[in-house]
Amino acid sequence: MNVLLYKPTVFGVSIEIYVILFVLGTPIFFLWRWLLRKHIKNEKTRKTATWIATIISTLFIYAAIIMLWIISISFYPSHDFDKQKWFDDHEKRYELSADIIDSKVLIGKSKEEIREMLGDEENSDLSDNWIYYLGFRPQLFVIDPDYLDLTFKNNKVIKVSQHCS
Repeated sequence: MNVLLYKPTVFGVSIEIYVILFVLGTPIFFLWRWLLRKHIKNEKTRKTATWIATIISTLFIYAAIIMLWIISISFYPSHDFDKQKWFDDHEKRYELSADIIDSKVLIGKSKEEIREMLGDEENSDLSDNWIYYLGFRPQLFVIDPDYLDLTFKNNKVIKVSQHCS
């Protein structure tokens, strides 16, 4: 049995957004009313200014909250490469990958030296493209893990990059 849930919208925006804006805007309205009462004596002008200030500031605060949430979801620490960390926590290797790529520490190394630094992970000596699992980097709308790609030429690393599969 396929049951579809009806989600009401007003002007193409989910009703929950209006509820959030109302809850956020209520204290902002009273704050603006209190602030403007001291500075604007004409009641009609004060009411108009209060509503305009409330609407604009509520939208800006809501947008700021959304941006902070997106930034916090996407944040992850970056650490200098540490061989012990690399081998201990396969799911958080992405924290070490930026240093590996930026420092170019792998460029010019042989396959044996790479195997010593990063492990085997079933990469073949016959292949000139090796891949290392980095884990799931925190990102919005990304559900695939990241990988470190090594490209060899004449048994030496010539390129190191990172990709999401």
